[in-house]
Amino acid sequence: MLNVIVELSKYVILTLMVVYTFYCFFLVRRQNEEERKISILKQIMLIFFMDFTAFAVLYLKMRDPRVIRFYIAMMVFFAAIQILYRIFYRSVSMLLLNNMCMLLSVGFIMLCRLDIDSAEKQLMIACGGSAVSLLIPILIKKMRFLRRLTWLYAGLGVVLLGAVFVLARSSYGAKLTLMGIQPSEVIKITFVFFMAAYLSRSASFKRIAVATVVAALHVFILVASRDLGSAFIFFVTYVVMVYVSTKKIAYMGAGFLGGAVASVAAYYLFGHVRQRISAWKDPMAVYEDEGYQIVQSLFAIGTGSWFGMGLCQGSPEKIPVVKNDFIFSAICEELGCIFGICLILVCMSFFLMIVNISLKIKNPFYKLIALGLGTEYAVQVFLTIGGVTKFIPMTGVTLPLVSYGGTSLMSTLIVLAIIQGLYILREDEDEEIERLRREAGRRTRQGDPSGPGAGPFR
Repeated sequence: MLNVIVELSKYVILTLMVVYTFYCFFLVRRQNEEERKISILKQIMLIFFMDFTAFAVLYLKMRDPRVIRFYIAMMVFFAAIQILYRIFYRSVSMLLLNNMCMLLSVGFIMLCRLDIDSAEKQLMIACGGSAVSLLIPILIKKMRFLRRLTWLYAGLGVVLLGAVFVLARSSYGAKLTLMGIQPSEVIKITFVFFMAAYLSRSASFKRIAVATVVAALHVFILVASRDLGSAFIFFVTYVVMVYVSTKKIAYMGAGFLGGAVASVAAYYLFGHVRQRISAWKDPMAVYEDEGYQIVQSLFAIGTGSWFGMGLCQGSPEKIPVVKNDFIFSAICEELGCIFGICLILVCMSFFLMIVNISLKIKNPFYKLIALGLGTEYAVQVFLTIGGVTKFIPMTGVTLPLVSYGGTSLMSTLIVLAIIQGLYILREDEDEEIERLRREAGRRTRQGDPSGPGAGPFR
């Protein structure tokens, strides 16, 4: 009987995920405010039913009372997030908030299935990060001096990365953490703030050259620390922000050409790069060594097929570092590749929303921040999923909000809070423009000579 329940549950979970994904893109087209509110509420209900179904199956399979306690704590956390954002912020993006809750839900489900101790730690970090994040949107709105801290952002990034390179111990061949914290996750934010502050004033050749030097320092230190995934994220973000600032395709072409040359040089200079490439080209040839992870990942994805094995029915624990870098493989094995595709689409919806916010912001500093943070998010998702599916060489980065990792989760929550703050700023800009239009129309109707269109040239 239990096997029948598990088999049916995977189709229920998949159906709920498919419907939720549909609403992510359906909401973009809906202009009626009442219809949007109804659709947002439906998304929340879909998340609730998916979590209830998944954790019911996990409890039936694991028979661990901690699963029930974790589920209750998780639902209290989600309820608190939904309520507090509505209390503190009138014009917050609820679709962005719902997507955050959905991705966290998927991560909590898989972490609870893999290691409930890690799931509990992840939930505690999410609670702390969300408490901090609740303050960030109002700080973004009030702290107008952020644009003037240009060189503080650059100095902080270089110093922290240098400290990791000098002091950190190697983990899986790379220097990533210092005192249990991964500074590169935080520096992703400061790097974007530096680029936005520096390029929003002027996009002259001299400024582009200086920004290039600072970006190169970040990337070179990361490459020397063997943190190739973060180095690639910083590089692509730099190229995109320079192109948007200058609107010159030549800068983008030069950037990617330079990146291609640097990649070839890195292949011949660093042995760990050659190992990653060989594992990507033919993982079976090096199955006993560097190819083991990717082979197990591909086996898991293939075993899951379209509809998955069902929760607790697969063997994702055979994949090394499955909670961190390879959690997408575990998701595909037990929940199915269709579920994995929907997860990718939810992440894509996330990115498109951030880009839309960036396009509508008038202030160039805030516009570049939104674009830079959105680019970092999109590239990180691409690297994670591309690596575990053998589309690109594995780079060792986590899937935002889904993978286990305290610093990664905390920094992603802060990034989303910054985006929410920028969304509120954009809404305030729209309201101010609308207010000025109404005022101008009122003056015109009353024949006020100070109104637009008044005077001899009317």
